[in-house]
Amino acid sequence: MLSYQHAYHAGNFADVHKHLTLHGVIDHLLRKESPVTFIDTHAGRGLYPLAAEETSRLHEYRQGVLPLWEERESLMDEALLGDWLAALVEAQPEPRRLSHYPGSPWWMGRRLRSRDRQLLFELHPGEHAHLAGQPLEGDIRTIHGDGLKGLVDRLPVKTPRLCVLIDPSYERKQEYVEVAQAVLATLHKARHAVVLVWYPLLPAGRHHELLDAVKAGGVRKVWRSEFRLQAPGHEARGMFGSGMLVVNPPWGLDQRLAAAMGRVAPLLSGAASYRGDWWVGE
Repeated sequence: MLSYQHAYHAGNFADVHKHLTLHGVIDHLLRKESPVTFIDTHAGRGLYPLAAEETSRLHEYRQGVLPLWEERESLMDEALLGDWLAALVEAQPEPRRLSHYPGSPWWMGRRLRSRDRQLLFELHPGEHAHLAGQPLEGDIRTIHGDGLKGLVDRLPVKTPRLCVLIDPSYERKQEYVEVAQAVLATLHKARHAVVLVWYPLLPAGRHHELLDAVKAGGVRKVWRSEFRLQAPGHEARGMFGSGMLVVNPPWGLDQRLAAAMGRVAPLLSGAASYRGDWWVGE
């Protein structure tokens, strides 16, 4: 099934949570000189005009990136969030106007050094066509294909370090277990890789299949981060929260992300909450 297009949801609260986490990880990785390979298994379009027909249909960014953009001057004192917002300004053709939301390929690639590499997978033919048309710079390769399979097939990488983002749509119920299997296979071939996995919090609670499978696989050092826009209940419809797993998280990421999300939550919803803990310890 290839019906999912992220343009309908670009810049929503889950994107904020996901990309703040990714930004914090990349910032830490690039403090060292040794090269990094960045792999995005579900890259999407790369950059999303907020005026596009798809994005305009749901306007999910209005309860995501937009409130942060409007309050950005008062948020610049928070280290991670302020740096993320400053980067977001770079993605705008007109710096004072929020007109585009950058996807994970942009967040991964904006600081790419000459010695780093980036592999971007996208299976949806239309989405890959958009991605391939982006003005990407550096050692970047876009691949039209299955990102989970492509990830495992291309390991180990040539660089000393590896950072992977796994961010599927979970249109199919089996994807939760398939993602866990891909994580385990990746760490079998590259045990020091930093692997980030996004998952939705939905009333059906299928994300527990992913979490339990990762824990059962014997992986160590797995940080769990969850942002809830509203408390789950019988009245809940659709996605009420966003989850991230980070395997081999950089030191201090937990505190940096907690501080940033502590400023984000009240701006997006009066009922919003954030928590982070070790899903699997060291």
